[in-house]
Amino acid sequence: MQTIESLRRQIDSVKGLESVVRTMKSLAAVSIRQYEQAVASLEEYNHTIELGLQVVLRNQMPTVRQQPPVDAPTGVIIFGSDQGLVGQFNERITSFALRRLERMKLARAQWSVLAVGARVVSHLEGARVPVDAQFDVPGSINGIALLVQDIVLQVESWRQTRDIERVLVFYNRTLRAASYEPHLLRLLPIDVDWLQRLNNEPWPSRVLPTSTMDWDALFTALLQQYLFVGLYRACAESLAGENASRLAAMQAAERNIEERLIELHNRYHYQRQSAITEELLDIVAGFEALS
Repeated sequence: MQTIESLRRQIDSVKGLESVVRTMKSLAAVSIRQYEQAVASLEEYNHTIELGLQVVLRNQMPTVRQQPPVDAPTGVIIFGSDQGLVGQFNERITSFALRRLERMKLARAQWSVLAVGARVVSHLEGARVPVDAQFDVPGSINGIALLVQDIVLQVESWRQTRDIERVLVFYNRTLRAASYEPHLLRLLPIDVDWLQRLNNEPWPSRVLPTSTMDWDALFTALLQQYLFVGLYRACAESLAGENASRLAAMQAAERNIEERLIELHNRYHYQRQSAITEELLDIVAGFEALS
């Protein structure tokens, strides 16, 4: 049977752990808000890019490219996490990516996989999927742009060395404060139907815009910015989803700790009351013996 002192030490230890869990939960909640604000700030910039594409498309529509065949080389980008305590975050995005790729019947031998996060790499290797490149997850909003630049360089290297024209991005995005869902972004090739819809949309004012810059250079620059926004949003939403998963894990841990504290407190009070009762009985027995 545990002593009163050992129970008191356990209670103090669990209270310390409870403090750590609450701190991590608060940090996760704050981080979710920061990354969600970063995603929201992209909307206006993305709208500006779409307006620029409308201007360019009024002058000329790009040449329609056929979709790459099923057995064509495919670039796969998967966003995971570097740190633990995120529940099923990495398992879910890995399983989702593999299911979607198998459903699309893309030739597995032609996959080129880029993983963001050390934790997701282990799950991919467990599924016997080789990883061609790996990047660390940025620790703050300021690091997202640098990561996106590295990814863009990797995609350009794929296109030059492996003739990859299809690039798919898999990441978790938040639904509510403490929940997320896997999502697929078709980064390349550019959706021509989407470009056609942009071209058919009415201009928001009576003054029709025009451009004097070379068409190819302007169109390429706008598409590069569009791809940058897509990757930036995917990374920011993945980080928000990671912290949402961590928040849910910390909430579950906090409930378990509270239940453990109640159990320890009950045992402590029982032990303390038993000790007091034994002391009283000893006093009474001693008094009776003296009498």
